[in-house]
Amino acid sequence: MKTPFKNIEQILRLNRIVVMALIIMSGLVCITSVILVTKVHNESLSKAFVVRSDGAVIPLQLSDQRENLEVEALAHLEQFHSWFYGVEANSYEKNMEKALWLGNASVDAIYRQKKANGFYNRLLQYSLVQQVERIDSQIDMDQEPYPFQTRTIIQINRGTVTDTYELTTTGKLITVARHFPHNPHGLLITDFFENSLRKIESYETTKE
Repeated sequence: MKTPFKNIEQILRLNRIVVMALIIMSGLVCITSVILVTKVHNESLSKAFVVRSDGAVIPLQLSDQRENLEVEALAHLEQFHSWFYGVEANSYEKNMEKALWLGNASVDAIYRQKKANGFYNRLLQYSLVQQVERIDSQIDMDQEPYPFQTRTIIQINRGTVTDTYELTTTGKLITVARHFPHNPHGLLITDFFENSLRKIESYETTKE
């Protein structure tokens, strides 16, 4: 004959089994969640995403980002040198303002020195046009800050006469927050220095 106590004992045993099963299942769920989160995190560190012009999102390996950074760095230097050394009466001040966004105080110091020496006034006074014809940059991308050296070919139009110069500049690039539209590449020129400036003779131009 069954007693109420035996029924209670069976119910308690069943409850204990159910509770233990729930605890084990909860533990398994937690462990699985941690493993999945860790896996997703590791995958996110090795991948990034870019948006194409048509709106499609495509994965980009971080190893490829280094190549992309070098492309941006070269574009950054080309844009800076084009603005900083392209001097024309109509666009000179506007372009100079854009160029100063791409560098730090070392760039501003060279600009102020040129301005104090009357460089820009002489160009504008005699209606001279300084054009950037070619920009070649070399960047060491092994470690930030990234050292660079840029060779810029500049032509100064003096009316009937055009003089060509080769300017060599050096400096370093550091990554900063992107600032649209002033600094879209998220890079900043530091330790900027004009190493040498020499006139290219006509026979040298013919060789190139």
